[in-house]
Amino acid sequence: MVIKSITVIKRDGRKVPFDTDKIYQALVRASNEVGPLTPLIESKLEGIAASVVAEINDRFHDNIKIYEIQNIVEHELLQAGEYALAQQYINYRTQRDFDRAKATDINFSIDKLINKDQTVVNENANKDSDVFNTQRDLTAGIVGKSIGLKMLPPHVANAHQKGDIHYHDLDYSPYTPMTNCCLIDFEGMLKNGFKIGNAEVESPKSIQTATAQISQIIANVASSQYGGCTADRIDEFLAPYAELNYKKHLADAEEWVVEDKREDYARKKTQKDIYDAMQSLEYEINTLFTSNGQTPFTSLGFGLGTSWFEREIQKAILNIRIKGLGREGRTAIFPKLIFTVKRGLNLEPGTPNYDIKQLALECATKRMYPDMLSYDKIIELTGSFKAPMGCRSFLQGWKDATGNDVTSGRMNLGVVTLNLPRIALESDGDMEKFWDLFLERMAIAKDALVYRVERVKEATPANAPILYQYGAFGQRLDKTDKVDELFRNRRATVSLGYIGLYEVATVFYGGDWEKNPAAKDFTVDIIRHMKQFCADWSDEYGYHFSVYSTPSESLTDRFCRLDTEKFGIVENITDKEYYTNSFHYDVRKNPTPFEKLDFEKVYPEAGASGGFIHYCEYPVLQQNPKALEAVWDYAYDRVGYLGTNTPIDKCYACHFEGDFEPTERGFKCPNCGNTDPKMVDVVKRTCGYLGNPQARPMVNGRHKEISARVKHMNGSTIKVEGNQAES
Repeated sequence: MVIKSITVIKRDGRKVPFDTDKIYQALVRASNEVGPLTPLIESKLEGIAASVVAEINDRFHDNIKIYEIQNIVEHELLQAGEYALAQQYINYRTQRDFDRAKATDINFSIDKLINKDQTVVNENANKDSDVFNTQRDLTAGIVGKSIGLKMLPPHVANAHQKGDIHYHDLDYSPYTPMTNCCLIDFEGMLKNGFKIGNAEVESPKSIQTATAQISQIIANVASSQYGGCTADRIDEFLAPYAELNYKKHLADAEEWVVEDKREDYARKKTQKDIYDAMQSLEYEINTLFTSNGQTPFTSLGFGLGTSWFEREIQKAILNIRIKGLGREGRTAIFPKLIFTVKRGLNLEPGTPNYDIKQLALECATKRMYPDMLSYDKIIELTGSFKAPMGCRSFLQGWKDATGNDVTSGRMNLGVVTLNLPRIALESDGDMEKFWDLFLERMAIAKDALVYRVERVKEATPANAPILYQYGAFGQRLDKTDKVDELFRNRRATVSLGYIGLYEVATVFYGGDWEKNPAAKDFTVDIIRHMKQFCADWSDEYGYHFSVYSTPSESLTDRFCRLDTEKFGIVENITDKEYYTNSFHYDVRKNPTPFEKLDFEKVYPEAGASGGFIHYCEYPVLQQNPKALEAVWDYAYDRVGYLGTNTPIDKCYACHFEGDFEPTERGFKCPNCGNTDPKMVDVVKRTCGYLGNPQARPMVNGRHKEISARVKHMNGSTIKVEGNQAES
């Protein structure tokens, strides 16, 4: 039957074209809850759907409200004597209304927190929910999320609750007009001084004072935003303060040391000062707690400096991380280390800093960090060189009014992620329908992102003085200035995320599609379409909308769980109990790093340059850094940003080092069976950062869940023989 051109008015006020197939699919879902779907039942459902369409055709001409459609469906079910089906359909509607109400019910959410619901207390692997200040933040987050859902445009809130999109960090935004992540302008703050609280802080006179100031800046910035922060090119901006130490020691030497040994004396003293300062910074970051009850998500970018001071800072960062924290030498979770490799500087043997690359490789085999940043590829992908803002969010190239390239002091305004697998599942293998639904969801994502921008613009400099008035965001504003001065003209980014390209292609091409050119082209086209939409929105609004390969620590679970409720168990999609993060290769196929990198490299090139990282998973590499170097060298001209995933768990009872076994009670040493959290160091990759799941309270076997999630989010496997990585 042909339906008239009728518009459906949704509960959230959206107007969409009437789709007859949605009525039939709703009946099928309800019928599946009653019993198996047989050809006879399918025929009945088709007849009921046709009767519903006929009545709508007869009674409505221009538009119809969604509840009117549902009332007609219920009436037709009762008329047909399908009482069990009618009851299931009504129950589904009631449950949906109940779920919507619960999402904004603060009392209901607080009850989940008190009862340690895993979806609340374990949403973030680096927030210990046993700690009072974390509990306070979780409680505040529940209030913020409930209020935030009511503040959002109704159709955006509805799409988030249903799982069509994910409005990230709802516990902070939009309730507070906070920014997301940033590259702090440490160079400007240290050079020009700043203020924290009642203290006017002048430019430091030594590297020890400089690193102490850095830790205070990080703590205050992290309490004034909700994302990660990066100290980019830290070896270069700290070098002048190390040189002050050197000059002081040289002056002392001129008074107390014989002439031919003065420079050697000054260098040795400065070398120790540098090491002590960087070690203090490592400890201070790992002992800091921000106002939201966690260690600041901090990254250090380094590797390009060539002076003696810059090289010593690089070596100190790496040697301190290799040594570890405390007497036992535990792996530091923060800061994330990001080492830049550059052709002609440190990539090849014989280059000036090749020795430091070797030290970085040793560190990565023992501590998983540093990640590797490819200098030339980052410029190609993002337009200029810079480290990511925390985890994987990249600023795009931007020049100020005088033509200077600016990276530090810029920020991201937030992320909204699209549930791509749901669009594919709803299309039921119909490519035309997929693209129609894609356009509909992109329109919602746009509204969500624009709302993020508008809300953040409502902040005042006084809301976050460290950011807006004292230099963290570069340009210093007065109290009466508009914060939008630091966002507009594409100085800030706002990000469209996505998840599950593997699952999307699986709907259309089956679970083993990676070597199918048509399937690969389809997934690349999705990225290109998102990139074009972002370019159009950037032209329209003047902010840099970018495509972001979403970090999905909890979203891999949330979207899959919601889609399992809606579509049931679907082979290679929901049956895995997780969605594949962004563009990553299906880890179940155990690709080599070389296969994985060759497969994934096209996605940031196609447009996902607003955020990305590639991971490779290895066996124990501590005795074989040359294997890791083979992958780094292979990756240099192919990908911009590469992380290492290798077993580094350690038992202090028997001194075993490797991969611990996840059990119901925690992680167990495979050598001696030790499970005492005080006697083991368990560190896993969770999202873009490392995490210590052993230190977090787990229930119902969640240690196994985290271990599985780590394996499936990002990994690949390398075969190692001798000193070579086998492709």
